[in-house]
Amino acid sequence: MKHALAALLLCLPPLAADARTVTIETAAGLAEVPYAPDVVVALDLAAIDTLDALGVDLAGVPAITPPAYLAPAFEGTPTVGTLFEPDLEALAVMAPDLIVAGGRSQARVAALREIAPTIDMTIWGDDIVGQARARLTAYATIFGKQERAGQLLASLDEALAETRAAVEGKGNALIILTNGGKISAYGDDSRFGWLHTALGLPEAHPEIAAETHGESVSFEFIAEVNPDWLIVIDRAAAIGQEGEAAAATLDNPLVAGTTAGRNGQIVHLDSAAIYLAGGGIQSMMILLEQIRSAFAGHAAD
Repeated sequence: MKHALAALLLCLPPLAADARTVTIETAAGLAEVPYAPDVVVALDLAAIDTLDALGVDLAGVPAITPPAYLAPAFEGTPTVGTLFEPDLEALAVMAPDLIVAGGRSQARVAALREIAPTIDMTIWGDDIVGQARARLTAYATIFGKQERAGQLLASLDEALAETRAAVEGKGNALIILTNGGKISAYGDDSRFGWLHTALGLPEAHPEIAAETHGESVSFEFIAEVNPDWLIVIDRAAAIGQEGEAAAATLDNPLVAGTTAGRNGQIVHLDSAAIYLAGGGIQSMMILLEQIRSAFAGHAAD
């Protein structure tokens, strides 16, 4: 395949020279990229989310069932491989002016750079909000969308402030991810931790280990921690996998006996939005609205 790709690249016409470039911040540091690229491929759902919010049209996306709110951005757009395995030959034929990679496609950045200018826009770690803002600013610089970006940032800041006010004084929370019958817990230094740090929402169990896939826990653990709020992410639902739903997994006396269970304070998030497109501007707005609505109906302690 490597030799076939090399031969294919040699047959392609040279790219038109354009001296206009901009310098932006990426996950790998500063990078110089073409300004206002015409043919753009995005291989990361958080990137697709934010680019869509900015009104950037894409020439290629990965083959995946996207979160429902991103379905219009995928409809009619050619697919170029998967999140983990981009189709290098298809991309070479497409000859994009810019490829936006990151997250699950991060490992393929070097190979993608053999085809076209490629930026790693991975969002990961405990400062998801800060990275989301930085990626939005970078995309706005690339595509000359600063005014729209300013509007989106203002909306995000307003949503964060309103959600902080909604959760204030209403107790602690435990974030869990279900995967069929398995459960993992996530703390404030995890990829979901911004729900604690950005909102001032106390952790029900601050000693949760910082692990990529969370700390494996049991129903007995949840009962012992006894969170005021249980924030639930259903991985199987997020990736369209059949299996026991989170609601069924948590339907047992141990969970029902917690403060969260007794008071109807179990919040099921839009799992695809947070698990697949975490850090996208639209994703964050959806999640903030869900949390705000859930907490707003309950009185402070």
